[in-house]
Amino acid sequence: MKKTKPTSSGPKRIAIVMGSESDLKVMNDAVGALKEFGISFHLEVVSAHRTPKKMYEFALSAVENGYQAIIAGAGGAAHLPGMIASLTTLPVIGVPISQKNLQGMDSLLSIVQMPKGVPVATVAIDNAYNAGILAVSILANSDSSVRSKLEKFKTLQIERVAEMNKKIKPTK
Repeated sequence: MKKTKPTSSGPKRIAIVMGSESDLKVMNDAVGALKEFGISFHLEVVSAHRTPKKMYEFALSAVENGYQAIIAGAGGAAHLPGMIASLTTLPVIGVPISQKNLQGMDSLLSIVQMPKGVPVATVAIDNAYNAGILAVSILANSDSSVRSKLEKFKTLQIERVAEMNKKIKPTK
Protein backbone atom coordinates (compact mmCIF):
# COMPACT_ATOMS: atom_id res chain seq x y z
CA MET A 1 0.00 0.00 0.00
CA LYS A 2 1.23 3.49 -0.84
CA LYS A 3 1.83 5.69 2.20
CA THR A 4 0.51 9.25 1.96
CA LYS A 5 2.91 11.85 3.30
CA PRO A 6 2.17 14.86 5.50
CA THR A 7 2.57 18.17 3.68
CA SER A 8 5.24 19.59 6.01
CA SER A 9 8.06 18.25 8.15
CA GLY A 10 7.69 16.89 11.68
CA PRO A 11 5.22 14.46 13.23
CA LYS A 12 1.59 15.51 13.02
CA ARG A 13 -0.82 14.41 15.73
CA ILE A 14 -4.13 15.31 14.08
CA ALA A 15 -5.11 15.08 10.42
CA ILE A 16 -7.61 17.62 9.12
CA VAL A 17 -9.09 16.68 5.79
CA MET A 18 -11.87 18.12 3.72
CA GLY A 19 -13.67 17.23 0.52
CA SER A 20 -12.93 20.48 -1.28
CA GLU A 21 -10.85 23.63 -1.03
CA SER A 22 -14.11 25.55 -0.53
CA ASP A 23 -14.45 23.78 2.86
CA LEU A 24 -11.27 25.47 4.12
CA LYS A 25 -13.17 28.55 5.30
CA VAL A 26 -14.98 26.36 7.87
CA MET A 27 -12.12 23.96 8.57
CA ASN A 28 -9.75 26.81 9.43
CA ASP A 29 -11.57 26.96 12.77
CA ALA A 30 -10.26 23.46 13.58
CA VAL A 31 -6.80 24.66 12.57
CA GLY A 32 -7.21 27.61 14.94
CA ALA A 33 -8.30 25.42 17.85
CA LEU A 34 -5.34 23.08 17.40
CA LYS A 35 -2.94 26.02 17.13
CA GLU A 36 -4.33 27.44 20.41
CA PHE A 37 -3.21 24.23 22.12
CA GLY A 38 0.06 23.87 20.20
CA ILE A 39 -1.07 20.64 18.55
CA SER A 40 0.65 19.70 15.30
CA PHE A 41 -1.59 18.83 12.38
CA HIS A 42 -1.69 17.84 8.75
CA LEU A 43 -4.14 19.65 6.44
CA GLU A 44 -5.23 18.26 3.08
CA VAL A 45 -8.06 18.06 0.55
CA VAL A 46 -9.11 14.42 0.21
CA SER A 47 -12.33 13.90 -1.73
CA ALA A 48 -14.28 10.69 -1.20
CA HIS A 49 -15.88 11.15 -4.62
CA ARG A 50 -13.22 12.81 -6.79
CA THR A 51 -10.13 11.08 -5.34
CA PRO A 52 -11.35 7.81 -3.83
CA LYS A 53 -7.97 6.06 -4.19
CA LYS A 54 -6.24 8.93 -2.39
CA MET A 55 -8.89 8.81 0.36
CA TYR A 56 -8.42 5.07 0.70
CA GLU A 57 -4.62 5.37 0.92
CA PHE A 58 -4.87 8.28 3.37
CA ALA A 59 -7.19 6.37 5.71
CA LEU A 60 -5.21 3.13 5.60
CA SER A 61 -1.91 4.91 6.31
CA ALA A 62 -3.22 7.30 8.98
CA VAL A 63 -2.03 5.22 11.94
CA GLU A 64 1.34 4.60 10.29
CA ASN A 65 1.65 8.35 9.72
CA GLY A 66 1.32 8.90 13.46
CA TYR A 67 -2.05 10.62 13.57
CA GLN A 68 -4.04 10.13 16.75
CA ALA A 69 -7.36 11.40 15.42
CA ILE A 70 -8.82 12.67 12.16
CA ILE A 71 -11.09 15.66 11.64
CA ALA A 72 -12.98 15.31 8.36
CA GLY A 73 -15.15 18.08 6.96
CA ALA A 74 -17.58 17.52 4.13
CA GLY A 75 -20.63 19.13 2.57
CA GLY A 76 -23.47 17.75 0.49
CA ALA A 77 -23.48 13.95 0.50
CA ALA A 78 -20.66 14.14 3.10
CA HIS A 79 -19.23 10.65 2.67
CA LEU A 80 -15.65 11.56 3.61
CA PRO A 81 -15.85 11.16 7.43
CA GLY A 82 -17.70 7.84 7.27
CA MET A 83 -15.56 6.36 4.53
CA ILE A 84 -12.40 7.24 6.44
CA ALA A 85 -13.90 5.82 9.66
CA SER A 86 -14.62 2.56 7.85
CA LEU A 87 -10.94 2.21 6.93
CA THR A 88 -9.10 3.22 10.13
CA THR A 89 -9.12 2.45 13.82
CA LEU A 90 -8.51 6.11 14.69
CA PRO A 91 -11.31 8.28 16.06
CA VAL A 92 -12.89 10.33 13.28
CA ILE A 93 -14.64 13.62 13.97
CA GLY A 94 -17.04 14.72 11.25
CA VAL A 95 -17.74 18.36 10.50
CA PRO A 96 -20.89 18.86 8.42
CA ILE A 97 -20.37 21.83 6.13
CA SER A 98 -23.31 23.91 5.01
CA GLN A 99 -24.12 24.48 1.39
CA LYS A 100 -26.73 26.83 0.00
CA ASN A 101 -29.56 24.41 -0.80
CA LEU A 102 -30.10 22.54 2.48
CA GLN A 103 -27.99 24.71 4.84
CA GLY A 104 -25.91 21.72 5.93
CA MET A 105 -28.73 19.43 7.06
CA ASP A 106 -27.86 16.97 4.27
CA SER A 107 -24.25 16.89 5.48
CA LEU A 108 -25.25 16.56 9.12
CA LEU A 109 -27.56 13.64 8.46
CA SER A 110 -25.02 11.92 6.19
CA ILE A 111 -22.35 12.11 8.87
CA VAL A 112 -24.42 11.36 11.96
CA GLN A 113 -26.40 8.44 10.49
CA MET A 114 -23.53 5.97 10.34
CA PRO A 115 -24.25 2.24 10.42
CA LYS A 116 -23.65 0.26 13.59
CA GLY A 117 -19.95 -0.46 14.05
CA VAL A 118 -18.67 2.55 12.07
CA PRO A 119 -18.84 5.50 14.49
CA VAL A 120 -18.10 9.08 13.54
CA ALA A 121 -18.19 11.72 16.26
CA THR A 122 -20.13 14.62 14.80
CA VAL A 123 -20.15 18.30 15.72
CA ALA A 124 -22.67 20.97 14.77
CA ILE A 125 -22.93 22.26 11.22
CA ASP A 126 -19.89 24.44 10.39
CA ASN A 127 -18.49 24.05 13.93
CA ALA A 128 -14.98 22.91 13.10
CA TYR A 129 -13.71 24.71 16.21
CA ASN A 130 -15.51 22.15 18.38
CA ALA A 131 -14.00 19.38 16.28
CA GLY A 132 -10.58 20.80 17.15
CA ILE A 133 -11.45 20.92 20.85
CA LEU A 134 -12.75 17.34 20.71
CA ALA A 135 -9.48 16.24 19.08
CA VAL A 136 -7.58 18.01 21.88
CA SER A 137 -9.75 16.14 24.41
CA ILE A 138 -8.82 12.84 22.78
CA LEU A 139 -5.12 13.69 23.03
CA ALA A 140 -5.53 14.86 26.64
CA ASN A 141 -6.38 11.30 27.71
CA SER A 142 -2.78 10.21 27.20
CA ASP A 143 -0.83 13.50 27.37
CA SER A 144 -0.71 15.37 30.67
CA SER A 145 0.60 18.59 29.11
CA VAL A 146 -2.38 18.70 26.73
CA ARG A 147 -4.71 17.85 29.63
CA SER A 148 -3.30 20.76 31.62
CA LYS A 149 -3.90 23.17 28.72
CA LEU A 150 -7.44 21.84 28.30
CA GLU A 151 -8.14 22.32 32.02
CA LYS A 152 -6.93 25.94 31.76
CA PHE A 153 -9.16 26.42 28.69
CA LYS A 154 -12.20 25.14 30.62
CA THR A 155 -11.36 27.40 33.59
CA LEU A 156 -11.19 30.39 31.23
CA GLN A 157 -14.64 29.53 29.89
CA ILE A 158 -16.03 29.55 33.44
CA GLU A 159 -14.38 32.90 34.11
CA ARG A 160 -15.77 34.36 30.87
CA VAL A 161 -19.31 33.36 31.84
CA ALA A 162 -18.83 34.93 35.29
CA GLU A 163 -17.75 38.15 33.56
CA MET A 164 -20.81 38.02 31.32
CA ASN A 165 -23.04 37.73 34.37
CA LYS A 166 -21.37 40.74 35.99
CA LYS A 167 -22.17 42.76 32.88
CA ILE A 168 -25.84 41.83 32.68
CA LYS A 169 -26.79 42.00 36.38
CA PRO A 170 -28.17 45.34 37.47
CA THR A 171 -26.22 47.17 40.13
CA LYS A 172 -27.95 48.12 43.38
